[in-house]
Amino acid sequence: MKTLFSFVCFLILATGLFPTISTADVKRVHVIPVNKTVENGLLSFLNRSIEDAENDGADLIILDIDTPGGAVDAASEIAKSLTSTPIPTAAFVDKKALSAGAYIALNADQIYMTPGSTMGSAAVIDQQGNAAGKKAQSYWLSAMKSAAEQNNRNPKYAEAMANTKMVIPELNLKGNELLTLTPKQAEQVGYSEGTVKNLDDLLSVLGYEDAKLTYAKISVSEQIARFLTHPLVVPILLSIGALGIVIELFTPSFGIAGSIGIASLLLFFYGHMVAGLAGMEALVLFIAGIILLLLEIVVPGGVLGLLGLGAIILSFFMSTDNNVEMGISLVIAIVVALGGAFVMMKFFKRKLTPFKKMVLNDSLNTESGYVSNQNRYELIGKQGKTTTPLRPSGTVLIDEEYVDVVTEGGYLDKDVLVNIIKVEGSRVVVRKLTEPLKKEDLN
Repeated sequence: MKTLFSFVCFLILATGLFPTISTADVKRVHVIPVNKTVENGLLSFLNRSIEDAENDGADLIILDIDTPGGAVDAASEIAKSLTSTPIPTAAFVDKKALSAGAYIALNADQIYMTPGSTMGSAAVIDQQGNAAGKKAQSYWLSAMKSAAEQNNRNPKYAEAMANTKMVIPELNLKGNELLTLTPKQAEQVGYSEGTVKNLDDLLSVLGYEDAKLTYAKISVSEQIARFLTHPLVVPILLSIGALGIVIELFTPSFGIAGSIGIASLLLFFYGHMVAGLAGMEALVLFIAGIILLLLEIVVPGGVLGLLGLGAIILSFFMSTDNNVEMGISLVIAIVVALGGAFVMMKFFKRKLTPFKKMVLNDSLNTESGYVSNQNRYELIGKQGKTTTPLRPSGTVLIDEEYVDVVTEGGYLDKDVLVNIIKVEGSRVVVRKLTEPLKKEDLN
């Protein structure tokens, strides 16, 4: 018993000599890829990934950047997320961080580049690839310089990335091109803390070689959203949607064109809702607009149609944070839709089906029991009998045909003999028969 007690005491002492490593002491690093085009889908993914890192208690966020750039508005929102998180951030420029990618890198606390990578060339352009307006360029230059200043970097190099007028002799920049930094140049001007071979090398340099790594992975829905919210895809979706619906208006029944059109518009809303740009209220407003347009077909008047069209357009603007891009996309879609309508009417000789349904297409003639008073000149001089009182209008039976007539003035009772004295379009004028008509009375 004494021996057993001594052995237990030995184990307790031995355990104390070799302390275990607590899981709380293990450093956590989250690696978030920033690749392909910078757009709203990437913004949604990056926001989720930063939130996951914060919930996991991460010690460092590494942005694995390889992007040619993209949307300014999305990059601006990404920058806000980076600067607002309490977790230190490091930009790992692997291959390229151009345009909006350079701006994202500048908003990180530290920047590291791999051999052969580049960073810069951040001019702001419109959807047609032309230089943006002065207002947009002024905002972008200010944003680039501000990003550099907040991390104690010389702002003139950030400005040179977006301004072709900058001259920087030490980098052989002559003022006719945008600044794009190599790893060596970036270190020289303080825009990079160092050049590393790969991610493992970066972790070693930062002292996180033994850290627990978590790689943020984009979900299938986020991948779809990134594609559907791309600035080039949005006008295509809207154009297909508008064209499909327009073609459907020229067909007698709902078919493939309408299905494709509606599917395209639903994909638009799905992508923007997953990306966090659109809420359910935008989709509800869109559906309400469609219902109002359908009601306009049944109850014409214009008011419901205008309200429906306004609701649909507003729903699109509620699904974006860039009204200019959405406006351009809608203009493109409208032009495509009008072009489709022109082709259907000009080359296929089609008419709008909804309006055809509102028009009486049956032939209205005497053979089908309908009697028209238009151009009934053959009635002049004939006699008939009133079948209703004429006050001053009523009906007269002439040769077994009922004709709507009016008197010259005054009233006539039922069963009174009359003469047809005048026909003016659909107006047949009668006079009470008192004596045979003279030729000069007829008109």
